[in-house]
Amino acid sequence: MLGKHTRTTLVTAMGLAVVLSLTACNGDENGGADAAASPSASGTSTPGSSSGTSTPGSPSGTSTPGSSGASTSGANASGSGDSSSGQDSGNDSAADSAPDICRTGKMQISAADNSTGGASGVVTVSLKNSGSGSCKINGYAGVDLKTSDGDTLSLGRNGDAAPSDILASGESAAFNIYYPVNDSGGSGVRPTTITVTAPNDTTQATVSWPGGSLSITDGSGGSGSLKIGPVGKVG
Repeated sequence: MLGKHTRTTLVTAMGLAVVLSLTACNGDENGGADAAASPSASGTSTPGSSSGTSTPGSPSGTSTPGSSGASTSGANASGSGDSSSGQDSGNDSAADSAPDICRTGKMQISAADNSTGGASGVVTVSLKNSGSGSCKINGYAGVDLKTSDGDTLSLGRNGDAAPSDILASGESAAFNIYYPVNDSGGSGVRPTTITVTAPNDTTQATVSWPGGSLSITDGSGGSGSLKIGPVGKVG
């Protein structure tokens, strides 16, 4: 049987052992908690890590110029195509609206004597656009004179430059016929009609000759002296 002193010592030793054991357990638990709270376990990712904020140029970062955003070159190509298409359409429309030549069949043709005396007479032939739209006239008309003897006198050109004009509906152009006046005292050669073909056309029209007779110089009515000027817009 143990003495009182001996029991007291044993109890004290056992209590110390229990305290040391609890201290050790508490130390491990604190260490685990400290480790869980340590920044090195789940701290902020360093640049370039998979869970950190994306760096410029990364798949999830903001797109850089030339990325899958709006394409500048694509927009320019599309705009250029639209512009080209618009110009072609405008050119086609302009070609479609360009006026045709003035046709003889759509001209009101008349002739008047404008001679002022002297060796040369002048007959002016007017061509009025009687169509509903504008027409273009440029060049020399085709002209023949028919005489009372049944002859046909062809007229040459005087060589003046021919303007290019647009005649609106109701506007007129004209040209002159220059002929040698008969001053022989005889009957000379008497033209009766003028056959007119508008420039660049093939259809003919006929009007009466308003001038005097032609002098006879070579037995053919003096056709070598007959000349016409180019057609030009009046007014």
